[in-house]
Amino acid sequence: MVGHLSGPINMLLISWIIGIASFTLLGSWYARKYNKPDLLIGLYVTFVLVAQILAAKISVFDLGFKTFYGPSGVLVFSITYLLTDIVNEKFGRKETQKIWTMQTAWENIFNLVPRITLASWIAFLISENFDAFVYSWFKKLTHAKHLWMRNVFSSIPSLLLDSLIFIPIAFLGIVPLIPLIVGQTAIKWLVGLINIPFMYLNKYILKENE
Repeated sequence: MVGHLSGPINMLLISWIIGIASFTLLGSWYARKYNKPDLLIGLYVTFVLVAQILAAKISVFDLGFKTFYGPSGVLVFSITYLLTDIVNEKFGRKETQKIWTMQTAWENIFNLVPRITLASWIAFLISENFDAFVYSWFKKLTHAKHLWMRNVFSSIPSLLLDSLIFIPIAFLGIVPLIPLIVGQTAIKWLVGLINIPFMYLNKYILKENE
């Protein structure tokens, strides 16, 4: 099935991205209050599971100037990179990587969409680790300055890498791959750009009282 989102620069699409990204603020508030990443991790797992269920459906994302095609779960899944960046910012790379040891959540949905789940598992395991490494490296390189830079320059290549791995494994022999890779990457990058102010908002919430 193919869903369709259209409109001038698609304000509905932008609203969806902002609405989904807003959940991260709650996670950061919890992390600041209790000094634990539990809610951020819970949101991460929830978004991943929802993305897997939605990924079986292809959607049309009409931005007004260009139409892209991609799995319906791309909007939800793209926020997971913001969540891992937030955990990385507050608790470091080692705590971030603990997120990916939670295999039970994957096993619960593996029987639902095995090929998509396998593709997503391989893609996010590689791309999320790459994202965490680049983010941590950029933070050291810039001496913890330029938050937007490490957020963008870790997420953009990681999101592309995820698409290049996920789409061929999930959809090879079913639909043309190039339009899906281009569409999914474009939507993920749009989400990534909209996520920048949310990264600063989450950083503000996480900041300890002076």
